[in-house]
Amino acid sequence: MKVLVTGAQGQLGYELQRHYPEQLNLIATDQDTLDITDAAQIKAAFDRHQPDAVINAAAYTAVDKAESDQAAAWALNAAAPRLLAQVCQQQKRRLIQISTDFVFDGRQSTPYLPDALCKPLSEYGKSKYAGEQAVREHLPDALIIRTSWLHSAHGGNFVKSMLRLMRERGQLGIVYDQVGSPTWAHTLAHCIWVLLEKNAQGICHCTDNGVASWYDFALAVQQIALSLGLLEKATPIKPIRSSAYPTPAQRPAYSVMDKAATETWLGASLPHWRDSLHNMLAELKPMENPEPTPS
Repeated sequence: MKVLVTGAQGQLGYELQRHYPEQLNLIATDQDTLDITDAAQIKAAFDRHQPDAVINAAAYTAVDKAESDQAAAWALNAAAPRLLAQVCQQQKRRLIQISTDFVFDGRQSTPYLPDALCKPLSEYGKSKYAGEQAVREHLPDALIIRTSWLHSAHGGNFVKSMLRLMRERGQLGIVYDQVGSPTWAHTLAHCIWVLLEKNAQGICHCTDNGVASWYDFALAVQQIALSLGLLEKATPIKPIRSSAYPTPAQRPAYSVMDKAATETWLGASLPHWRDSLHNMLAELKPMENPEPTPS
């Protein structure tokens, strides 16, 4: 089975390449080798590689920048999935589209089910939801996987930003009134490979288990990093309201998603986010603190 992955240089693309099943033939592409906003390039890549399935891990993820850079965000998050779905439909290929918790408005206080009403607040969320709709319009049997708060030892993310700021600053203020589920990209990659093997269709939610605010997440980053020797000392962290830290994009206050259906597909429970964070930071440690080369 041949699987073409877009966004190979991102956090998820990195983990998909590290842990794919050995019986698969993986074709990893990025923006330099395949422009998925160009229909001709997509068709040429499909003709050349003849993939059985496509995992679209490419996305415009700069949430705040998307408010002013709408054309680029919509091209990659909405138009590109439509083009991929059209070619997959024509050539009878399977498609897995990766989406986000930002398709919800955050006004619930219980986890969002896959069929919950979508009301995105930001241009990022609106463009990702438009991508979902485009895929479902052209390819009803596609699999759409929503995830949230991704982190990995590869690429930029909240965890790495916190480690840097904890080393540079004497105190941090972190938002406590936005709640979601931090997710290791490794967890998501494993979930994708299992769901692909089982030919899952429709909408699935895949995040690590548990709930946290950004403040909780930052505290856990510091606690675990200290225990692993990634930080030398603790930095005071103050909880602040999101209103005290205004951003161009409005974010959902609560974006926890129900994963019961996904866990049924997997035949197992998803890991807790703190366990995943510990594993990710343990993996990051030799990258951040390499052993000295013997003289």
